[in-house]
Amino acid sequence: MVHNFSAGPSILPKGVFLEASKAVVEYKDTGLSLLEMSHRGEHFVEIMQEAQNLVKELLGLNDDFKVLFLSGGASTGFYISALNFLKTRAGYIDTGTWSSKAIKEAKRIAPIEVVASSKDNQYKHIPSIPSDLEGLDYLHITSNNTIYGTQFQDFQALKTKQICDMSSDIFSRPIDGSKFSLIYAGAQKNMGPAGTTLYIVNQNHLDKDIRDLPSMLDLSLQIEKKSAFNTPPVFPIYVSMLNLRWLKDNGGVEAAEKRNAEKADLLYAEIDRNSLFTGNVEHKDRSKMNVTFTLSQEGLENTFLDLCKQANIVGIKGHRSVGGFRASLYNALPLKSVQALVEIMTFLEQSHG
Repeated sequence: MVHNFSAGPSILPKGVFLEASKAVVEYKDTGLSLLEMSHRGEHFVEIMQEAQNLVKELLGLNDDFKVLFLSGGASTGFYISALNFLKTRAGYIDTGTWSSKAIKEAKRIAPIEVVASSKDNQYKHIPSIPSDLEGLDYLHITSNNTIYGTQFQDFQALKTKQICDMSSDIFSRPIDGSKFSLIYAGAQKNMGPAGTTLYIVNQNHLDKDIRDLPSMLDLSLQIEKKSAFNTPPVFPIYVSMLNLRWLKDNGGVEAAEKRNAEKADLLYAEIDRNSLFTGNVEHKDRSKMNVTFTLSQEGLENTFLDLCKQANIVGIKGHRSVGGFRASLYNALPLKSVQALVEIMTFLEQSHG
């Protein structure tokens, strides 16, 4: 067994891969591959509808919300979110690389204000949201920070609209959708393969006359066209739908939250206990999806990576911008993979501590 801790594209259930592979060859005895079927035909329309319905069911969203599967990744979402909601001034919480990129894209449209940031201590914590957000069109946050390993542990109800990039922790825990005007998430972290991006839009919060928008970036138009203004990314949507089915069959986001907490607690306990390892972020803001840590003793990095390789542990190196190590604990990662990593960490201390 390979223990895949990759931050993305990331681990998905084996059953999802097997079912998806069948559809590539032939979808439901149609004599056609899913990859060659019309995106407007009945079969894919059913797939799209099921995927959208599963998103709403799993997250407990009411009919105010519309679900879209679009192209372009969350990096396009940085710009789309601002295009569709930013009129005069917006607020952003800067918690790392991806929020910084969102800020950069929003500045192309109108002035924005960084209302809180943890940049001054290398993004090792989640800053507090100010109480006074008056005059903002919305507040934008990044719920989980894959590179630095921090995560918002809960979400506040705000007087202003709230937009959230949930790319790396969507479906890992229950959320209160009423707190958000827009949620967007790249699929390749915790939902499906790279190639589609999920947009969850409160249609009551959209201003259709905000500006003259390019058709592909207009959320109101995409809602009207049911994610099919152009040919959608058929295969990533299908695999995402299968993964959402798997999540529902395994207890939904409530059960996933418990499993993810068990995995994270086990790994963080070893990091805190083991004399050779140090966690990178403040305890209260530790991510349950991306655990970042370093070796406290120089010269052991290659030894540790060699031991991981021998144990079929992959994807453990930290992001190139920060170094160290990162273990991504997405929904499909089993507990035994975390146990295998902890065993290697324990052995390293016993042999080199």
